[in-house]
Amino acid sequence: MKTNTPFLLSLILGLWILLSSCQKAEIPQGQRIQVQRVISGQSLEILDRVNKVPMLKKVRLIGINTPDLRQEPWGVQAKTRLEQLIKGKPVLLELDVETQDSYNQVLGYLWQDGILINEQLIKEGYAIASIPNRSAKTQTLNTKYQQRLIYSQEWARQMEKGIWNPRQPLRQTPQEFRDQQQKAGIGNR
Repeated sequence: MKTNTPFLLSLILGLWILLSSCQKAEIPQGQRIQVQRVISGQSLEILDRVNKVPMLKKVRLIGINTPDLRQEPWGVQAKTRLEQLIKGKPVLLELDVETQDSYNQVLGYLWQDGILINEQLIKEGYAIASIPNRSAKTQTLNTKYQQRLIYSQEWARQMEKGIWNPRQPLRQTPQEFRDQQQKAGIGNR
């Protein structure tokens, strides 16, 4: 009897992801915020009312990397999808170990109606899971949902969602695109 190895591997992977997602759900802890503006598929601005004078503060979603806005069509689509997921309603901002990056941006996970938005963007094929590079000089400590994000990316890839669609794939990772732009002297996002 001849077996279909790719199908069998996909089935095993799917069952493994399904079983691993059956873990006890954690209730996210964080602060309810109102998003003022979505900047890109992975960053937004919130109104920080901690100080006497409220000010806009930039938030960078942890664990994801979305296409640059100039990476057509995916950059704009990722931004639009983030706007749709937020729906103009308050969201829960959950922090991890490192709360800010070197650009003074707040680092966080966004939750809306029990859905981890960072994960949803990956699952729908609008973002890539940002997996720490073991050879990098700096390591992130923000790994609370890392395994969930990796599983979601594998699912999106197997299902050919968004950037993983072979008819219109993302040709360069967001980091490769930004590095190429920087070398060409075109600048940042």
